[in-house]
Amino acid sequence: MDRYILASQSPRRRELLHMVLSEYEVIPARGEETVNSTDPAEAVKELSFQKAMEVSRIVKPCEGDRIIVIGADTVVAADGRILGKPADRADAARMIGRLQGREHHVYTGVTVCCVQQSKDIRHFSFYEETAVDVYPMNRGEIEGYISLQEPYDKAGAYGIQGAFSVFIRGIRGDYNNVVGLPVARLYHEMASRGLL
Repeated sequence: MDRYILASQSPRRRELLHMVLSEYEVIPARGEETVNSTDPAEAVKELSFQKAMEVSRIVKPCEGDRIIVIGADTVVAADGRILGKPADRADAARMIGRLQGREHHVYTGVTVCCVQQSKDIRHFSFYEETAVDVYPMNRGEIEGYISLQEPYDKAGAYGIQGAFSVFIRGIRGDYNNVVGLPVARLYHEMASRGLL
């Protein structure tokens, strides 16, 4: 029997994963994340790997069962520089100021680990990239947006699915990737490996 675990506390990822799996548990990774790469694609793969492996090491499968752990991480990059979650209001204003009126890229890394009773952990990782084009914003629009709660728990200081949606001119790629989990790619990657 297969048991699925999402190694993330993101409510957006929980919602998106229901498109792929009808039932799964949530065991958020709690460890300190470290990134050695400044390349956004490599950084999100590293972060997703750390999350998935942390949870994979603590689960205990029963004989004949498989535990499949999914870790994911998302970053926003402008001019190749990673923008994480804003530290405060000034940081959020700086990030939105940098994104407004131009295109940036959103990267989500995903690692899937398969744990069996032998404690042999097999895994694979991938990333998805989506280009997002933002309308020009004036100072009042930026201040209005950062006065909301929305920007502060999101990479790049915005949520495409929330109030910021009125500033999105268009995207090239997977919308769900920008929200936090590229569900179509995840489905096909898992299905091709017999994990669904």
